[in-house]
Amino acid sequence: MSSLADSGPTQPPANTAVPRWVRRSIYLFFATFAGLYVLYWMVQQLRGLLILILVSLFLSFAIEPAVNRLERVGIRRSFGTLLVFSLVIASLGFFAFAIGSVLADQVTHFVDEAPGYINDIEDWTADNLGIEFDTAGLVEEFQAGGAATELATRLAGNLVDLGTRALGILLQVLTVGLFTFYLVVDGPRLRRTVCSVLTPERERDVLRIWELAIDKTGGYIYSRTVLALASFLVHWVAFVIIGVPFPLPLALWVGVMSQFIPVIGTYLAGAFPILIALLNEPIHAVWVVIVVVAYQQIENYILAPPVTAHTMDVHPAVAFGAVLAGASLLGAVGALLALPAAAVLQAFVSTYLQERGMVRAMAPEVGQLRGSHSDKSRGRHGSDPD
Repeated sequence: MSSLADSGPTQPPANTAVPRWVRRSIYLFFATFAGLYVLYWMVQQLRGLLILILVSLFLSFAIEPAVNRLERVGIRRSFGTLLVFSLVIASLGFFAFAIGSVLADQVTHFVDEAPGYINDIEDWTADNLGIEFDTAGLVEEFQAGGAATELATRLAGNLVDLGTRALGILLQVLTVGLFTFYLVVDGPRLRRTVCSVLTPERERDVLRIWELAIDKTGGYIYSRTVLALASFLVHWVAFVIIGVPFPLPLALWVGVMSQFIPVIGTYLAGAFPILIALLNEPIHAVWVVIVVVAYQQIENYILAPPVTAHTMDVHPAVAFGAVLAGASLLGAVGALLALPAAAVLQAFVSTYLQERGMVRAMAPEVGQLRGSHSDKSRGRHGSDPD
């Protein structure tokens, strides 16, 4: 009995059970990890479809301003969308036909004239540099049975593979066109459907972003089209004066590529007509270089600023960084969509900061109004006691 009394009161056993909040946190962590993994897997599986939808969304932003304008003059939205689509398809088809005809003609011309070019180079090096080398083997490569003929035969043998790839590209283009058509036709209804599940404040934000995207993307297409038209006309006249073969298709190439291909478009635009002029009359290539460089300076400092000021003005550093980021994420598609996306983001941020600045600027005035209202109240009810 004494030993039990001396030992004192017994301690209750320690509670070793895991707290409930810890179990919930563990379950939530693994559920979140599993959900994110499933989402990542779905995005990877549907990446191609998501890219097509993204391209369709931006194309709808670019086309919708023209459709809205046709709708305001009394043309039904579905018919206006079909009309704009027909115009875009006809323009792309004419561009592809014009450039394809130039490429086919020049490749044939180069293969036919290559032996003469090689002999001229051999004679020039022998007369001016004192270097003699036998080019008979190289000339034979461009004649019947040579490497050029074998290359053409291999290309002909791969027509089935090329046709399959062309069919796949055609299906993707048709998918983008179908998505874009319905996004434009049902644009207002889609916006109402999306905003119907949002609070009034969120609805205003979503509509603002949506309208900014349409305005800036449409402005981008409009500004690029105006500059492309000006570039086409100037280079067409210049190529006719210089005497470059195919002046119309080459001027069209310069206008489109220099305006709609980011970063490297200017270099691609100038390289093709320079190459064509070099193959036909080398001295003409020098004049083409002068015209392309001179017009680029005129466009950068005289034509582009007033056009982009009313449509889409993106800082060059932001544009360059956006193109690199878009190309890293989505390849060529991301590079093409980078500029309108950057314009939308820049416009939204600038609008948000401007509104915040207006609110802060109005804050002292609101305080003064409140203070004057309090003074008037005190005047009516008597002064405050000391």
